[in-house]
Amino acid sequence: MTTFDLRGVYPAMTTPFHEDGSIDFDQLQSDVRRLESAGVDGLVPVGSTGESATLTHDEHIEVVEAVVEAVEDVPVIAGSGSNSTHEALELSQRSADAGADALLLISPYYNKPEQAGLVEHYETIADEVDVPQIVYNVPSRTGSNISPETAATLAEHPNIAGYKAASGDLGQISQVVEYTRDEDFAVLSGDDGLTLPVLSVGGVGTISVVANIEPARTGAMVHSALQGDYERARDLHHELGPLCRHLFVETNPIPVKEAMEIRGYGPATLRPPLTRLTEENADEMRRILDDLATEEAVADGGNTA
Repeated sequence: MTTFDLRGVYPAMTTPFHEDGSIDFDQLQSDVRRLESAGVDGLVPVGSTGESATLTHDEHIEVVEAVVEAVEDVPVIAGSGSNSTHEALELSQRSADAGADALLLISPYYNKPEQAGLVEHYETIADEVDVPQIVYNVPSRTGSNISPETAATLAEHPNIAGYKAASGDLGQISQVVEYTRDEDFAVLSGDDGLTLPVLSVGGVGTISVVANIEPARTGAMVHSALQGDYERARDLHHELGPLCRHLFVETNPIPVKEAMEIRGYGPATLRPPLTRLTEENADEMRRILDDLATEEAVADGGNTA
């Protein structure tokens, strides 16, 4: 298995669409180049932010291939989860074959497996697909929670390299760090508003929505914290606070796609059943982005690790 350092910032990429709903691969590859040039540590296509639930499996793999083709020096972590273990295994193997360096696997949604079922699900895929894998705990979307004890069990598997924490429960996230300290296992924030607190208890990075819009600031915050400069990290955390909150005022990725259109990164087209950001919330997004644009530029582009 190829390993790499999971410390740092990994934007959870959007999937850009043309007005007719087809994938805009030119814009997708432009986003890859923009984010990589801003100093991010890796890229995460076709996750929740990438509207993977509305992509066919073939489209999913085409997106992974396009990102792999456009990237230069950072790893690509492809979302490849499903609520069916068989389907997740197939998608994971196809993503690895398409060139993904690692995989991000959401817990099975809707069918709400018990903890033993979660272990079996993740270990089945890890046994069969020989690339690093990150388990993704987001109870608000899946209806089930990966317990700290289950995370510790999964961390013992050589192909399970990390845990994306999006439960909103900092105490539980701290417990996962505590239980996995003796393993080669990375805990990553999956909630932009909690990234700095997660780093403070031993997390090593973030799979981030806000990094699509502010990759340099997000990188500066994370790497400042990792280097022990919490004063600078706190300043950047508070600078980003209004945007982090507004990116979740409606269902992700509705707000981030609107923000990307405002910044000139392609149209805010979504696939049904998602709808455009309301006019009131779009006006507030413009105000927040204008405020950020007037802030002092972040020195050194953020990635100084």
